[in-house]
Amino acid sequence: MKDCTVRDVVDALDARYPRSWAESWDRVGLVLGEFESPVSRVLCVVDCVPETVDQAIAVRADLIIAHHPLLLKPVSSIAPDTFKGRIIHRLIRAGVGLYTAHTNADTANPGVSDALAARLDLAELRPLVPAEGAAAGEGRGLGRIGELAVPLTLEQFAAFAARRLPATAAGVRAAGDPARLIRTVAVCGGAGDSFLAVAAKAGVDAYLCADLRHHPVSEHLADGGPALLDVAHWASERPWLDDVAVWLRAAFPVDVVVSDLDTDPWTVHSASEEKETHP
Repeated sequence: MKDCTVRDVVDALDARYPRSWAESWDRVGLVLGEFESPVSRVLCVVDCVPETVDQAIAVRADLIIAHHPLLLKPVSSIAPDTFKGRIIHRLIRAGVGLYTAHTNADTANPGVSDALAARLDLAELRPLVPAEGAAAGEGRGLGRIGELAVPLTLEQFAAFAARRLPATAAGVRAAGDPARLIRTVAVCGGAGDSFLAVAAKAGVDAYLCADLRHHPVSEHLADGGPALLDVAHWASERPWLDDVAVWLRAAFPVDVVVSDLDTDPWTVHSASEEKETHP
């Protein structure tokens, strides 16, 4: 197998996660890097942040594959005294390329939610929101619905999810009757509250995603919707990196490092066992 270049890896990623599958607001593909530069080591990350850039340089990666876009919103400057500018300058100086696969990887089959569903042993997967347009067909779409082999109560399923997903300070929160029996589960990697009504209409017993908010959850439960499980954003998307790594190693003569740096911004969780009393 011949040595590969940034162009080789980019072309393969674009074929596996076509840019046309991304949402119109998204920004995916190669962010920086010379097409003809050789690639011998790749670092897979959820977020391209200073900590994962440090890791890329430390492991001597030639290319970062990230899930979240660094330049999602337009910027007028990449000066080194700005957050994104500092990252870009460091990557360029170190000769590290950056590629992003975001909502196109969410839609793909297999994609981000397939990896999340696999961690939870869900079977008979189907899209929560089937893809339309260029991405339609072949099981593609956002989120997944699957079946547990053995029903669990909501309390048991929350504990199971906490064991199977990457550990974070936030852990796993559940909303609903702890004794509710769970068999059919919807999952969505990343923020998923925009699909609460879809999950309810699908008739699932529980819906697991990230970034759920107080009022939408409260109203959803009051309307008789499925139980909800809220996990850290990073934890819901980290499993996908393993799938990308396996595929890359099979496709190219490269070393692949999967970052386990927890880039979730919430780093402390404290739960008081007894309420403090005041005179």
